[in-house]
Amino acid sequence: MAKTDPHIVLEKAAKVRLLVLDVDGVMTDGRIVYTNDGAQIHAFHVHDGLGVKLLMKAGVDVAVISSRASSAVERRVSELGIGILRQGVSGKLPAYEEVRDGCMVHDDEVCAIGDDWVDLPVLLRVGLSVAVRDARSPLQDYVDYVTGCPGGGGAVREVCDLILRARQAWGRCLEPYLGA
Repeated sequence: MAKTDPHIVLEKAAKVRLLVLDVDGVMTDGRIVYTNDGAQIHAFHVHDGLGVKLLMKAGVDVAVISSRASSAVERRVSELGIGILRQGVSGKLPAYEEVRDGCMVHDDEVCAIGDDWVDLPVLLRVGLSVAVRDARSPLQDYVDYVTGCPGGGGAVREVCDLILRARQAWGRCLEPYLGA
């Protein structure tokens, strides 16, 4: 599934100090549901949430950048303890550059996950670019890694686990759960 050699993907993942997530199609399955009163509903995968928490515990910053704005996203980001949220941005690249500079990291220390063309400018800049399995297929030709899981179905967790293993932080993150 990966475009880039798996060993190079691991080398790139080992450098990651910032993970940048899209929302619709990455943190969710891309569907937007509206109730009769106009409220917006998103479904988030619990496995992705734990992956994000483990990654942050290992010292990796996490940011969410979305073209759309949603109070449900705001709540989920808050629940996970993600301190960087940019919603309703018209262009993701300027928002990405602001976040990157604020985190004091270089492009090669960033991993971004996307699913559609609006994510491409950021994906082309970062050190480790990832598309979810059900991303628009031509987008997959431009990234280093394509997840085995779909957006909203564990893709974020898959990437978090990849980064943790590459940074050799996997065992340390699991100690509290293993009783060690």
